[in-house]
Amino acid sequence: MTEHGARPVRVLIVDDHAVVRRGIRAYLEVLDDIEVVGEAVDGQDAVDKLETMAAHRELPDVVLLDLLMPRLDGSATTSRITSTYPRVKVVVLTSFGEMERVRAALAGGASGYLLKSAGPAEVAAAIQAAARDDVFLDPAVARRLTQEIVSPSTGLSALTERERAVLSLVATGKSNKAIADELVISERTTRTHVSNVLRKLQLTSRTQAAMVAVHEGLVPPQN
Repeated sequence: MTEHGARPVRVLIVDDHAVVRRGIRAYLEVLDDIEVVGEAVDGQDAVDKLETMAAHRELPDVVLLDLLMPRLDGSATTSRITSTYPRVKVVVLTSFGEMERVRAALAGGASGYLLKSAGPAEVAAAIQAAARDDVFLDPAVARRLTQEIVSPSTGLSALTERERAVLSLVATGKSNKAIADELVISERTTRTHVSNVLRKLQLTSRTQAAMVAVHEGLVPPQN
């Protein structure tokens, strides 16, 4: 039994550099709980391959993609994937020079992001987190982005005590089900609280909410 369930997490790798794809594939394929089901050379190729996979009911659980690619870049690809295949999670690979694209990818529904310098363990952790519908934040990228997020104290003060508790748990990477279990509330109520938090803080994703929680000291930053 894997952490994701009875089968490994299925991953599609998307990068326009063959050596990068092969490198990622090489260290993912030694893991029992992750299965690489394909590669794509750019965003458009990824969209085409997903369409074929969907027709055969063989969609991956997670797409791991580079942000800077020809034809269809990572942020546009992310939006296309999450809108067409809501159950497919996207984890983006980035560098410090691509913060604008990171913001676009987050707005487009990316479940996490990590630097291209990340080691095998970090990449695997990000993939597993995305498959669980959790948030994975590369600490260095998170610190860079939180400096750019406007989070007035009036926004946080508008949250109820329960909403602040939910926000803190979101930032620790817990899924709606895990939050519901911990707070002894229904999963539907949890979803409502998360929606209210995003609305009150004028954010567009759980990932952004997690960064605000870390920035405001509600939870310690990830190591």
